[in-house]
Amino acid sequence: MIKTTHVGSLPRTQKVVDFIFARENGKTFDQAAFDAAMSEGSNETVRRQTDVGIDMVSDGETSKISYATYVKDRYTGFDGDSPRNAPADLKLFPTFLERLADDGGTPQYARPMCVGAVKSKGQDELHKDIANLKAGMAAHGASEGFMNAASPGVISLFLQNDFYASREEYLGALADAMREEYKTIVDAGLFLQLDCPDLALSRHMLFNDLTDDEFLKIAAQHVEALNSALEGIDPSRVRVHICWGNYEGPHVCDIDMDKVFGTLMNTGADYLLFETSNPRHAHEWTVFRDRASEIPSSKILVPGVVDSTTNFVEHPELVAQRIERFAGIVGADRVVAGSDCGFGTFAGFGAVDPEIAYAKLGALADGARIASSRL
Repeated sequence: MIKTTHVGSLPRTQKVVDFIFARENGKTFDQAAFDAAMSEGSNETVRRQTDVGIDMVSDGETSKISYATYVKDRYTGFDGDSPRNAPADLKLFPTFLERLADDGGTPQYARPMCVGAVKSKGQDELHKDIANLKAGMAAHGASEGFMNAASPGVISLFLQNDFYASREEYLGALADAMREEYKTIVDAGLFLQLDCPDLALSRHMLFNDLTDDEFLKIAAQHVEALNSALEGIDPSRVRVHICWGNYEGPHVCDIDMDKVFGTLMNTGADYLLFETSNPRHAHEWTVFRDRASEIPSSKILVPGVVDSTTNFVEHPELVAQRIERFAGIVGADRVVAGSDCGFGTFAGFGAVDPEIAYAKLGALADGARIASSRL
C-alpha cells in the first residue's frame, strides 16, 4: 500500500492565528489559554488528516508563525528586521507583484536580522509541540508522525546575517544551534522534516546575481551545514523538502531540478520531498527517470502529487498516475505520496481555502489507493 503524507503546514484555526499574532505583535495574552489553543488546534489538525486518509501526519505547524522565522522566538541573536527581496520572477512582472501586494497576497511578519550569537532559549516550546502532536496521534489512531524544523540554510535565507564574519560561519553557528532541536524530535519517536527551499528558491530570491554553477557551490555549503547538524541521527528518520517557493507566480526563474538533483541526493535524509505537480515542475519526473542510477538505494521519493497553490482539487486518477510514474522508477516500496508544499506556510495566510486543502489531501489518499491496487 502506498503511504500518504504532505509537506507539513496546514491551515490554522482563527483562534490559533489570533494568539500567534498577539505574541508576534507583543500584545498581552494569557499563556495558559495560548497553550490550550495550540493543543486543541493540533489535535483537530491531526483528526482531519486521519479522517481523509493521511498516514504520516504532522501538527500542521500549528504554533509557528512560519516554517522558518519561528526560530526567532526560540533562539537568541535575532532582532530588528531583514531586507525584503521579492523573487526574481515576480520582479519581471511588476503589475502582478503590485496586485499581490494590493490584494494582501504577500504575508506580513517579522524577519529580524541575526545581530548576536545564536543560542537555544530552551526546548520548552518544542516539547509542547511534540506532546500535542503525539496526543493527537494517540487520540486519532495515527501510527506515524513527523515534525517540521527549519534547516540552517533556510534560516540564513530569511533571517540574514549581520553578526558572524561570513556566511560559512553563520551556517556553522546555525547548525550547532539547531542540532538539539533535530535530535529532540527524533528521540521523541517522530520523523524529522527539514524544510530546505534554500536549495532551490534562494537561487532566484537571494542569489540571482550568481550563475547556476556558483549557486550550486552555495547550496553545497548549505547541505554541508545541514548534514553536520544531522550527525548521529538515523537518516531513515529524516525527511528533506526542497522547493522553489510556495506561491502562485510565473516561476520563470526557477533553477531546473536537473541542476539541483545532486544537491538533493547529498542531503543526510532518506525521505526526499519535492514539487512535481505544479505547471512549472510537473514535467521533471523525467529527471528522476533519466537519472535513476544516481538515486541511492536508501532514498524514498515523496513526490508532490497535489499542488498547494491552486484551489483545483486533483482527480484521484491523476494522482494515481503521478504516483505510478515514480513507482516505475524506484519501485512502489520506495514511494510515498505527498504534496508540492504546505497549505499553511504562514499563519493566517494561504492561497488554498482550508476546506479545499483537506479535500485535496483526500484526493491524494484516494489516488494512492487507486495506485496501490494497480501496482
